[in-house]
Amino acid sequence: MATDNDKVISTLNDLLESCRDGEYGFSTSAEHAGSADLKTLLARHAQECRTAGQELQALIRQLGGEVDTGGSITGALHRGWVSVRGTLSGHSDQAMLDECERGEDSAVASYRKALKQDLPANIRSVVEKQAQGTQKNHDEIKALRDSLKGRH
Repeated sequence: MATDNDKVISTLNDLLESCRDGEYGFSTSAEHAGSADLKTLLARHAQECRTAGQELQALIRQLGGEVDTGGSITGALHRGWVSVRGTLSGHSDQAMLDECERGEDSAVASYRKALKQDLPANIRSVVEKQAQGTQKNHDEIKALRDSLKGRH
């Protein structure tokens, strides 16, 4: 039977996978973006995901847990799709933003699911802060994507 501590560690590892997926997705999209401003924005979001992941790893270790390695299967599929779609669309900024938003949709859902769990107060505050950052990233990417669509 899993203890409450094990459940918290599992939840944090799930969020860590989401952070890794986000970091990879933003980094890959930044590499292929045409606009220098977009490259900078996506690279910044990749760094934010990396920092959030490091914060989660520290919490997992504090709880005596083992940090999972690698990203999720869903993330691997998403990364593959980013690559294929980028190739097919000539790595357009619009396509990169579409895929980044899709990835952030998944991340927002992961944080919502985590916040439904019974988390210790100190961990809940970190997860809430990260959830707000993820929602902000999502909204920023969506607004940028929508503004690009309006220009075409």
